[in-house]
Amino acid sequence: MNTTTQPVGALLRQWRQRRRLSQLDLACEADISTRHLSFMETGRALPSRDMLLRLAEQLDIPLRDRNRLLTAAGYAPLFSQHALTDPALAAARSAIDQLLTAHEPNPALAIDRQWNLIAGNAAVAPFLQGIAPELLGPPLNVLRISLHPQGLAPRIVNLAHWRAYLLARLRNDIAVSGDPQLQVLLEELLGYPAPEEVAEPPADSVLMPLQFHTDQGVISLISTTTVFGTPNDVTLAELALETFFPADPATAEYLRRLAGKA
Repeated sequence: MNTTTQPVGALLRQWRQRRRLSQLDLACEADISTRHLSFMETGRALPSRDMLLRLAEQLDIPLRDRNRLLTAAGYAPLFSQHALTDPALAAARSAIDQLLTAHEPNPALAIDRQWNLIAGNAAVAPFLQGIAPELLGPPLNVLRISLHPQGLAPRIVNLAHWRAYLLARLRNDIAVSGDPQLQVLLEELLGYPAPEEVAEPPADSVLMPLQFHTDQGVISLISTTTVFGTPNDVTLAELALETFFPADPATAEYLRRLAGKA
Protein backbone atom coordinates (compact mmCIF):
# COMPACT_ATOMS: atom_id res chain seq x y z
CA MET A 1 0.00 0.00 0.00
CA ASN A 2 1.54 3.32 -1.09
CA THR A 3 0.89 5.75 1.76
CA THR A 4 3.60 8.35 1.13
CA THR A 5 1.76 10.96 -0.93
CA GLN A 6 -1.86 9.85 -0.97
CA PRO A 7 -4.61 12.10 0.42
CA VAL A 8 -6.36 11.01 3.58
CA GLY A 9 -9.58 10.12 1.73
CA ALA A 10 -7.77 7.68 -0.53
CA LEU A 11 -6.09 6.06 2.47
CA LEU A 12 -9.43 5.64 4.23
CA ARG A 13 -10.92 4.04 1.14
CA GLN A 14 -7.96 1.65 0.81
CA TRP A 15 -8.28 0.51 4.42
CA ARG A 16 -12.04 0.09 4.10
CA GLN A 17 -11.60 -2.03 0.98
CA ARG A 18 -8.80 -4.00 2.61
CA ARG A 19 -11.20 -4.87 5.43
CA ARG A 20 -13.83 -5.82 2.82
CA LEU A 21 -16.38 -3.33 4.12
CA SER A 22 -18.84 -1.32 2.06
CA GLN A 23 -19.34 2.37 2.79
CA LEU A 24 -22.66 1.44 4.37
CA ASP A 25 -21.00 -1.17 6.61
CA LEU A 26 -18.36 1.23 7.88
CA ALA A 27 -20.77 4.13 8.26
CA CYS A 28 -23.07 2.01 10.42
CA GLU A 29 -20.20 0.77 12.59
CA ALA A 30 -18.83 4.29 13.04
CA ASP A 31 -22.31 5.77 13.59
CA ILE A 32 -22.03 8.33 10.77
CA SER A 33 -23.92 8.83 7.52
CA THR A 34 -22.86 7.08 4.34
CA ARG A 35 -22.92 10.49 2.64
CA HIS A 36 -20.43 11.91 5.14
CA LEU A 37 -18.11 8.93 4.71
CA SER A 38 -18.34 9.23 0.93
CA PHE A 39 -17.45 12.92 1.11
CA MET A 40 -14.40 12.14 3.28
CA GLU A 41 -13.18 9.42 0.92
CA THR A 42 -13.54 11.63 -2.17
CA GLY A 43 -11.91 14.64 -0.52
CA ARG A 44 -15.05 16.78 -0.48
CA ALA A 45 -14.92 16.86 3.33
CA LEU A 46 -11.87 16.82 5.60
CA PRO A 47 -12.38 14.49 8.57
CA SER A 48 -11.70 15.87 12.02
CA ARG A 49 -8.96 14.34 14.14
CA ASP A 50 -11.52 12.59 16.33
CA MET A 51 -13.38 11.26 13.30
CA LEU A 52 -10.17 9.84 11.84
CA LEU A 53 -9.37 8.07 15.09
CA ARG A 54 -12.92 6.69 15.29
CA LEU A 55 -12.73 5.31 11.76
CA ALA A 56 -9.24 3.93 12.36
CA GLU A 57 -10.53 2.09 15.44
CA GLN A 58 -13.43 0.58 13.48
CA LEU A 59 -11.06 -0.46 10.69
CA ASP A 60 -8.50 -1.89 13.15
CA ILE A 61 -5.73 0.11 11.47
CA PRO A 62 -2.25 -0.44 12.99
CA LEU A 63 -0.87 2.45 15.07
CA ARG A 64 1.87 3.19 12.54
CA ASP A 65 -0.75 3.71 9.84
CA ARG A 66 -3.03 5.72 12.13
CA ASN A 67 -0.17 8.19 12.38
CA ARG A 68 0.03 8.26 8.57
CA LEU A 69 -3.69 8.96 8.35
CA LEU A 70 -3.39 11.84 10.79
CA THR A 71 -0.39 13.27 8.94
CA ALA A 72 -2.14 13.01 5.58
CA ALA A 73 -5.04 15.03 7.03
CA GLY A 74 -2.69 17.71 8.37
CA TYR A 75 -2.75 16.63 12.02
CA ALA A 76 0.18 15.75 14.25
CA PRO A 77 0.88 12.04 14.78
CA LEU A 78 -0.64 10.74 18.02
CA PHE A 79 1.27 7.54 18.72
CA SER A 80 4.91 7.62 19.75
CA GLN A 81 7.60 5.36 18.33
CA HIS A 82 10.61 4.70 20.52
CA ALA A 83 13.49 2.28 20.20
CA LEU A 84 13.36 -0.51 22.76
CA THR A 85 16.55 0.93 24.26
CA ASP A 86 14.82 4.28 24.88
CA PRO A 87 14.23 5.06 28.58
CA ALA A 88 10.54 5.62 27.78
CA LEU A 89 10.21 1.87 27.12
CA ALA A 90 12.32 0.74 30.06
CA ALA A 91 9.38 -0.92 31.84
CA ALA A 92 8.28 -2.74 28.69
CA ARG A 93 11.84 -3.87 27.91
CA SER A 94 12.22 -5.12 31.49
CA ALA A 95 8.99 -7.11 31.12
CA ILE A 96 10.22 -8.63 27.86
CA ASP A 97 13.58 -9.59 29.37
CA GLN A 98 11.88 -11.14 32.41
CA LEU A 99 9.51 -13.18 30.26
CA LEU A 100 12.30 -14.43 28.00
CA THR A 101 14.54 -15.40 30.93
CA ALA A 102 11.74 -16.99 32.93
CA HIS A 103 10.85 -19.20 29.97
CA GLU A 104 14.25 -20.96 29.97
CA PRO A 105 15.19 -23.72 29.36
CA ASN A 106 12.52 -23.46 26.66
CA PRO A 107 13.20 -21.23 23.62
CA ALA A 108 11.54 -17.80 23.47
CA LEU A 109 12.11 -14.79 21.24
CA ALA A 110 10.75 -11.32 20.55
CA ILE A 111 10.09 -10.23 16.96
CA ASP A 112 8.99 -7.04 15.22
CA ARG A 113 6.33 -6.57 12.52
CA GLN A 114 8.67 -7.82 9.78
CA TRP A 115 9.51 -10.95 11.82
CA ASN A 116 13.02 -9.68 12.60
CA LEU A 117 14.55 -10.96 15.83
CA ILE A 118 14.63 -8.29 18.53
CA ALA A 119 15.72 -10.47 21.45
CA GLY A 120 15.95 -14.11 22.39
CA ASN A 121 16.74 -16.13 25.49
CA ALA A 122 19.72 -18.43 25.96
CA ALA A 123 17.73 -21.47 24.77
CA VAL A 124 17.49 -20.05 21.24
CA ALA A 125 21.24 -19.98 20.52
CA PRO A 126 21.80 -23.78 20.18
CA PHE A 127 19.17 -23.95 17.42
CA LEU A 128 21.11 -21.40 15.36
CA GLN A 129 24.27 -23.50 15.20
CA GLY A 130 25.19 -24.70 11.71
CA ILE A 131 23.10 -22.06 9.93
CA ALA A 132 24.66 -20.16 7.01
CA PRO A 133 26.30 -17.00 8.44
CA GLU A 134 24.62 -14.74 5.88
CA LEU A 135 21.22 -15.70 7.34
CA LEU A 136 22.18 -14.57 10.83
CA GLY A 137 21.79 -10.89 9.96
CA PRO A 138 21.48 -8.32 11.13
CA PRO A 139 18.59 -8.31 10.88
CA LEU A 140 17.99 -11.97 11.61
CA ASN A 141 14.61 -12.74 10.08
CA VAL A 142 12.82 -15.59 11.84
CA LEU A 143 10.79 -16.68 8.80
CA ARG A 144 13.78 -16.59 6.46
CA ILE A 145 15.95 -18.59 8.83
CA SER A 146 13.12 -21.11 9.40
CA LEU A 147 12.38 -21.92 5.75
CA HIS A 148 15.67 -21.26 3.94
CA PRO A 149 17.42 -24.46 2.69
CA GLN A 150 20.59 -23.30 4.48
CA GLY A 151 18.66 -22.43 7.61
CA LEU A 152 16.51 -24.60 9.86
CA ALA A 153 14.44 -26.17 7.07
CA PRO A 154 16.59 -29.33 6.61
CA ARG A 155 16.22 -30.08 10.35
CA ILE A 156 12.44 -29.63 10.51
CA VAL A 157 10.77 -33.05 10.34
CA ASN A 158 7.29 -31.74 9.51
CA LEU A 159 8.50 -28.99 7.19
CA ALA A 160 5.43 -29.12 4.93
CA HIS A 161 3.08 -28.46 7.87
CA TRP A 162 5.31 -25.86 9.49
CA ARG A 163 5.89 -24.03 6.21
CA ALA A 164 2.15 -23.89 5.51
CA TYR A 165 1.52 -22.57 9.02
CA LEU A 166 4.16 -19.83 8.77
CA LEU A 167 3.05 -18.74 5.30
CA ALA A 168 -0.58 -18.56 6.48
CA ARG A 169 0.46 -16.35 9.40
CA LEU A 170 2.49 -14.13 7.09
CA ARG A 171 -0.42 -13.76 4.66
CA ASN A 172 -2.65 -12.80 7.57
CA ASP A 173 -0.11 -10.21 8.72
CA ILE A 174 -0.09 -8.74 5.21
CA ALA A 175 -3.88 -8.57 5.18
CA VAL A 176 -3.98 -6.85 8.57
CA SER A 177 -1.09 -4.41 8.11
CA GLY A 178 -0.83 -3.83 4.36
CA ASP A 179 2.96 -3.78 4.87
CA PRO A 180 4.70 -3.96 1.46
CA GLN A 181 7.89 -5.30 3.05
CA LEU A 182 5.97 -8.34 4.24
CA GLN A 183 4.71 -8.93 0.70
CA VAL A 184 8.31 -8.90 -0.53
CA LEU A 185 9.25 -11.36 2.21
CA LEU A 186 6.36 -13.66 1.24
CA GLU A 187 7.48 -13.72 -2.39
CA GLU A 188 11.01 -14.56 -1.26
CA LEU A 189 9.84 -17.42 0.95
CA LEU A 190 7.63 -18.84 -1.79
CA GLY A 191 10.76 -19.09 -3.94
CA TYR A 192 12.45 -21.51 -1.51
CA PRO A 193 12.27 -25.26 -2.22
CA ALA A 194 9.01 -26.70 -0.90
CA PRO A 195 8.38 -30.26 0.35
CA GLU A 196 6.47 -32.48 -2.05
CA GLU A 197 4.05 -33.85 0.54
CA VAL A 198 0.66 -32.21 1.06
CA ALA A 199 0.54 -30.06 4.20
CA GLU A 200 -2.61 -31.38 5.81
CA PRO A 201 -3.05 -30.89 9.59
CA PRO A 202 -2.21 -33.98 11.67
CA ALA A 203 -5.40 -35.82 12.52
CA ASP A 204 -4.19 -37.07 15.92
CA SER A 205 -3.04 -33.79 17.48
CA VAL A 206 -4.91 -30.84 19.00
CA LEU A 207 -1.89 -28.60 18.34
CA MET A 208 0.53 -28.70 15.45
CA PRO A 209 4.05 -29.18 16.84
CA LEU A 210 7.34 -28.02 15.41
CA GLN A 211 9.45 -31.17 15.10
CA PHE A 212 13.25 -31.03 14.90
CA HIS A 213 15.93 -33.57 14.04
CA THR A 214 18.62 -33.49 16.75
CA ASP A 215 21.63 -35.63 17.64
CA GLN A 216 19.39 -37.22 20.31
CA GLY A 217 16.43 -37.92 18.05
CA VAL A 218 13.34 -35.93 17.15
CA ILE A 219 12.11 -33.26 19.57
CA SER A 220 8.65 -31.72 19.44
CA LEU A 221 7.69 -28.16 20.41
CA ILE A 222 4.39 -26.27 20.58
CA SER A 223 4.25 -22.49 20.41
CA THR A 224 2.29 -19.53 21.72
CA THR A 225 2.28 -15.87 20.70
CA THR A 226 2.04 -13.01 23.22
CA VAL A 227 1.51 -9.30 22.51
CA PHE A 228 1.17 -6.23 24.71
CA GLY A 229 -2.48 -5.65 25.58
CA THR A 230 -2.93 -1.89 25.28
CA PRO A 231 0.08 -0.35 23.54
CA ASN A 232 0.19 3.37 22.71
CA ASP A 233 3.62 3.13 21.13
CA VAL A 234 4.19 1.88 17.57
CA THR A 235 7.20 -0.24 18.55
CA LEU A 236 5.30 -2.07 21.30
CA ALA A 237 2.22 -2.50 19.12
CA GLU A 238 4.32 -4.26 16.49
CA LEU A 239 6.23 -6.51 18.90
CA ALA A 240 5.32 -10.13 19.64
CA LEU A 241 6.82 -12.81 21.88
CA GLU A 242 7.03 -16.29 20.39
CA THR A 243 7.41 -18.88 23.15
CA PHE A 244 7.96 -22.60 22.67
CA PHE A 245 7.07 -25.42 25.06
CA PRO A 246 8.02 -29.10 25.01
CA ALA A 247 5.24 -31.22 23.57
CA ASP A 248 6.42 -34.38 25.34
CA PRO A 249 8.63 -35.44 28.28
CA ALA A 250 11.53 -36.43 26.02
CA THR A 251 11.68 -32.94 24.53
CA ALA A 252 11.53 -31.37 28.00
CA GLU A 253 14.47 -33.50 29.11
CA TYR A 254 16.41 -32.65 25.95
CA LEU A 255 15.97 -28.90 26.57
CA ARG A 256 17.06 -29.29 30.21
CA ARG A 257 20.20 -31.12 29.14
CA LEU A 258 20.88 -28.52 26.45
CA ALA A 259 20.62 -25.75 29.03
CA GLY A 260 22.98 -27.63 31.33
CA LYS A 261 25.62 -27.88 28.61
CA ALA A 262 25.29 -24.17 27.83
